[in-house]
Amino acid sequence: MDSSNGKAGEIGYGFEDREELEMILHHQEREVRVARSASAAMGNRMNLWVESIFESQAVPSWKDQLTWRAFGVSFLLSVLFSFIVMKLNLTTGIIPSLNVSAGLLGFFFIKTWTKLLSRAGLLRLPFTRQENTVIQTCVVASSGIAFSGGFGSYLFGMSEQIAKQSSDIQDANQVKDPSLLWMIGFLLVVSFLGLFAVVPLRKIMIIDFKLTYPSRTATAHLINSFHTPEGAKLAKKQVRALGKFFSFSFLWGFFQWFYTAGEDCGFSSFPSLGLKAFENRFYFDFSATYVGVGMICPYIVNVSVLLGGVLSWGIIWPLIENKRGDWYPANLPLSSMHSLQGYKVFIAIAMILGDGLYNFFKVLSRTLSGLYLQLRNRDPSAALPVANDSKSSAAAMSYDDERRSQIFLKDRIPNWFALAGYVIIAVVSIIILPHMFPQLKWYYILVIYLFAPTLGFCNAYGCGLTDWSLAPTYGKLAIFVIGTWAGSAHGGVIAGLAACGVMMNIVSTASDLTQDFKTGYLTLASPRSMFVSQVIGTAMGCVISPCVFWLFYKAFKDLGQPKSEYPVPYALVYRGMAVLGTEGFSSLTRQCLQLCYGFFAAAIVINVVKDSLPKRWGRFVPLPMAMAIPFYLGSYFAIDMCVGSLLLFVWEKVNKGKADAFGPAVASGLICGDGIWALPNSILALAGVNPPICMKFLSRATNVRVDKFLNS
Repeated sequence: MDSSNGKAGEIGYGFEDREELEMILHHQEREVRVARSASAAMGNRMNLWVESIFESQAVPSWKDQLTWRAFGVSFLLSVLFSFIVMKLNLTTGIIPSLNVSAGLLGFFFIKTWTKLLSRAGLLRLPFTRQENTVIQTCVVASSGIAFSGGFGSYLFGMSEQIAKQSSDIQDANQVKDPSLLWMIGFLLVVSFLGLFAVVPLRKIMIIDFKLTYPSRTATAHLINSFHTPEGAKLAKKQVRALGKFFSFSFLWGFFQWFYTAGEDCGFSSFPSLGLKAFENRFYFDFSATYVGVGMICPYIVNVSVLLGGVLSWGIIWPLIENKRGDWYPANLPLSSMHSLQGYKVFIAIAMILGDGLYNFFKVLSRTLSGLYLQLRNRDPSAALPVANDSKSSAAAMSYDDERRSQIFLKDRIPNWFALAGYVIIAVVSIIILPHMFPQLKWYYILVIYLFAPTLGFCNAYGCGLTDWSLAPTYGKLAIFVIGTWAGSAHGGVIAGLAACGVMMNIVSTASDLTQDFKTGYLTLASPRSMFVSQVIGTAMGCVISPCVFWLFYKAFKDLGQPKSEYPVPYALVYRGMAVLGTEGFSSLTRQCLQLCYGFFAAAIVINVVKDSLPKRWGRFVPLPMAMAIPFYLGSYFAIDMCVGSLLLFVWEKVNKGKADAFGPAVASGLICGDGIWALPNSILALAGVNPPICMKFLSRATNVRVDKFLNS
């Protein structure tokens, strides 16, 4: 699944489309429980307004919220989370939300630093919830570029490695290999435009329409709870739990490395369910990362992924393989796109498109109807408090709303600044991008930029209603529109993939900034500090993420190969979409189109059934997007995720309170430790240091033949 949490979007950042929503809502419920447990000991004070608890604390100016220590910690956490997101991007594409981890670790590091300075009598600025919000915003913006930058999808899909696996014509006009400089330049050109697109709409979205943005609202409540006495105590315990499992996960990854001196070696190739099941990608690969992801994801996501693996590798692929020599040439390897591999890729694409288009129109209809109702029901006489406006009436507002609205409207970002920024960046990118991608003509980019503000608004508004980012769906739409417009003869594959990157970055960052405004509104962080933090975090990500990807790209020569440690599954899927958009259905093998129609329709029918049933029954209907992922990769990571779900389920039965409070911290520790192991692992690979042992598993008959050969 591609990533967004809100950026999430495809999960978190994240699961794409529906599974993104499922994950964030599930995670949000846990966050709210944690926030409540952190505040439970405050007794009757919880009956007061939240802002009355912080009434004695002065709100720092927007400049004082932007501290060097905040951005120093943000940089360190951005590097950590970029490695985590990149590893997930290059393996399965399932990316959980990291908002809570960013806020929690930011709180821990700054709180520790300020406590040391306070004991030494050197503390000048106390640590505030506004500064905590700045850190969370900066880290999520930075690590989010690792997802929206397309390193596991459209950007790497341009490369020769992926083109060789695809069915399109592999000429120089249809291939662009990664290079550190052009990747950084591309991201710097396209990643900031969305920030300026929604700035003029901040008051309408946050105050007038009072959009919820559930995941960011939960994050804001969590940050508020951290800065109460009881919340700080719980946060320390959570960080301690995260640290323990971070250490365990890192050391476990280090231990496993010693046994991987060869192909199919090590614990990750352990045939835990038998050799026949292993051949069909059913095994537990001892990945701490996906055990942690399974603990964060809702049960229905994990079950859906496993169900998709059983359906594809257990039933469909063996049946299609029996048609070898009839539906496709028998002399081709199964890894060819004109062989079994083509069915795997295009059937997965059909399910992804069916689910994505259904949810696109579903969210768009809800967005338009919700917008219409809010505009129709707006009371034109209702006044909102504006800074230094004595005529404003806030009688109908709660104390919290009044206080938050005053702070939110105090530090305005001028609309002329947003408009000028949008126009300048648009002009610069229209000039620069055709030099990077000659296939992407300037008028293609102009058309995208004319529609981008509207699409950015729709995505930000829909995300406020449903917590559902459709940035990857808009990106896929750009692949087909621009790819078809350019045509195969004029490099339509590269034009479509590059256009996907332009569109996806604009729509994603627009939604992210609006969500950050909501978090800032609830923690009294200034809109200016939120905007500056988002800009700095985005700039960090535009440099950090390509560097992290470049390390993987140089260290692992088999990057992108189907059975490698980093198969990058979505790169082939995105290129397949671009090929489909430029060459049409002629690129498909026999009967593949009919199967694609069937699975496309099945994805829509499953969604209709899920939405038609009552909620108590609909929640048991599987998610087509989650089911599609193992169609290409196999079920090994689904088994890991289900193990994580089982551990959490048992923990909740034994002690639900502790599971709710510490489950996300334990999961984050498992993900972070295994994710950061990728850094020393890459360095060892670049230095030519190879593992000393190959632990491999053979059948009894094969082992007898090997022994005879060795003893002969």
